[in-house]
Amino acid sequence: MKSLAAILFSAGFFTAGAAHATNGYFAHGYGVKSLGIGGVGIALPQDALASATNPAGLGLVGDRIDFGLTWFKPDRDISVSGSANPALNKTYDGNDTDNFFIPEFGYNRVVSPDFTLGVSVYGNGGMNTDYKHGIPYFNGSGRKTGIDYAQLIVAPAATWKISPRNILGVSLNLAYQRFEAKGLQNFDNPFFTAAPGHVTDRGHDNSYGAGLRVGWIGQVSDAVTLGATYQTKTYMSKFDKYKGLFAEHGDIDIPANYGVGIAIEATPQLTLAADVQRILYSDVDSIGNRSFSNLFAGNALGSSRGPGFGWRDVTVAKLGVSYAFSNALTLRAGYDRVTGPIRKSETLFNVLAPGVVQDHLTLGATWTLPNQSELSFFYAHAFDETVRGSGSIPPGFGGGEADLRMDQNSLGVAYGWKL
Repeated sequence: MKSLAAILFSAGFFTAGAAHATNGYFAHGYGVKSLGIGGVGIALPQDALASATNPAGLGLVGDRIDFGLTWFKPDRDISVSGSANPALNKTYDGNDTDNFFIPEFGYNRVVSPDFTLGVSVYGNGGMNTDYKHGIPYFNGSGRKTGIDYAQLIVAPAATWKISPRNILGVSLNLAYQRFEAKGLQNFDNPFFTAAPGHVTDRGHDNSYGAGLRVGWIGQVSDAVTLGATYQTKTYMSKFDKYKGLFAEHGDIDIPANYGVGIAIEATPQLTLAADVQRILYSDVDSIGNRSFSNLFAGNALGSSRGPGFGWRDVTVAKLGVSYAFSNALTLRAGYDRVTGPIRKSETLFNVLAPGVVQDHLTLGATWTLPNQSELSFFYAHAFDETVRGSGSIPPGFGGGEADLRMDQNSLGVAYGWKL
């Protein structure tokens, strides 16, 4: 696994801060076609990235290869007000790094009429911040503050047609994570951490692990397809360089999630689709544990019950429409809505990971070329969202409130062809 991650990294399949428009830090969809239809894909597979959403989908896409590249631009900042120190009451810009490029790849092969093998390669991220002039709550010297946390998933998958209208699929999610923290010197001491010297400015650290995703797709009628999928928690090795920051001595697993979907062929040209997904962020201590209330209760950073980001579980609703304008041109549009993972009382620590956007609008298209290969595009906008702090800055830090704000734009292109 380590050598595979190194090869993909050097080939450009994994970039710092990799992310699409985000539901927490999960992408709103996987594959350019899905990204253009609101991230819908549980019951509507469209390309060889399908196993990232529902591995059973590879049983319907045929022999094909897909490559894609997305440009992602988040805009994030924090506003502090009501502090006992008036000098702290201002807006801090977290966009010193603000452009990211994220590749994707998928391959699928029909081995027999009832059996397929494929692989999807994709990333998660969104937990990236870069405050050029620092955040005084985290260091008092004006040093650059922020984190860079991203994931690469290589998901080999197999599907079985168990009846003419039902397909089961399973993927092995081989995961690689990379993390770096900068400018957290105020917390790198024995009062706050169980492992001084392992909180900040240690460079990038790597983590490896695996999990499973299973899925089903059933064509209940000629016009209606249903789907369901479940991904286990992906158990990861620990970030040894940051064992004084993350709970359980540097452990940060990838949360379990599950969802259901429906696709309706309203006319031969028009398809309507919807997904509902649940992401269990709170089941991972480094993500779900409360931050400062936990810290001041005697649970040091990095300890077995140490602070996290205080994220809640979220529910994601996705709606999409696809219209075959002609034999050569398919148009797509979609909407994605996620409940907010960040509590109003947890905004200060989430200065490092302000995953607050909730509403996404997407557009997409595929042009089928004369040689039957496909050129696809998408654009997504995550609307400006603010989480206003309430009891967010402890009295020992001067009190007041921290408000998190973010919006996002992304644009992607993919090229695919049937084998």
